[in-house]
Amino acid sequence: GVESMSRAPMFSNTQGKDAYGERIEQRYPGGLIPQGISAEIIAARWKFDRTALDEFAALSHQRAAAAAADGAFAREIVPVALPDGGVFATDETVRASTTVEGLSGLSPAFSGHPAGARFSEIEWSITAGNSSPLTDGASATLIMSEAAANRLGLRPRARREGLVDLVGVDVVDRQATAFEHPASGRDDAHEVNEAFAPVPLAWAHDLAADPERLNPRGGAIALGHPLGASGGRLLATMLNYLEDTGGRYGLQTMCEGGGMANATVIERL
Repeated sequence: GVESMSRAPMFSNTQGKDAYGERIEQRYPGGLIPQGISAEIIAARWKFDRTALDEFAALSHQRAAAAAADGAFAREIVPVALPDGGVFATDETVRASTTVEGLSGLSPAFSGHPAGARFSEIEWSITAGNSSPLTDGASATLIMSEAAANRLGLRPRARREGLVDLVGVDVVDRQATAFEHPASGRDDAHEVNEAFAPVPLAWAHDLAADPERLNPRGGAIALGHPLGASGGRLLATMLNYLEDTGGRYGLQTMCEGGGMANATVIERL
């Protein structure tokens, strides 16, 4: 997957036109809810205040910075040679100096959106600091059958144990969440994409997940969320973490377009 959000911003493909048409308005009175507003609704309904969101965001940066300093990302980053002879091999968005106090000074990103009149519970807690930044990136994963790996003489690093694709929940009408994936206490790591801080927090709350196993090397709030490349990045980070720590099972989940999501469970070999 490849994504250059700096050169092709979100929604630039619509060129200012209506991307949905009148049938969407007929089916969903009031229109579809943007992801940022959905994050605000989740924060309000799961009762995550601004401090809780900023604490999670700061932790993401702290974990990612520590992992980078330890060389934990070295095996999953492809160095890029620069014209001046240097080498680009470090994620730029990780800020080791991030603090809750610093994040608290940022203004809400969606305050004043018309959805505020529709959802009175919104407290406007989502900021640039507790959301994933706009980033460029690319990722690749080699997946094949066991027979193909044997034929090619390749040693598999993991096997896919389970896959749940295209699961969704209407956050407008429900307070119970469909973030439930085939996770269990046996999983050694959970990679839940940090598009917005309330998402992994709600997932962990509803599954009573161990916070120490949730994005143990930081997540998209620190590392970035280049949309088309994020799935491969999550998988690489999780598998390397399992190999480095001796863990066996890992679960990753992330959003898809249109309010859907997927989950994958792998077993390290």
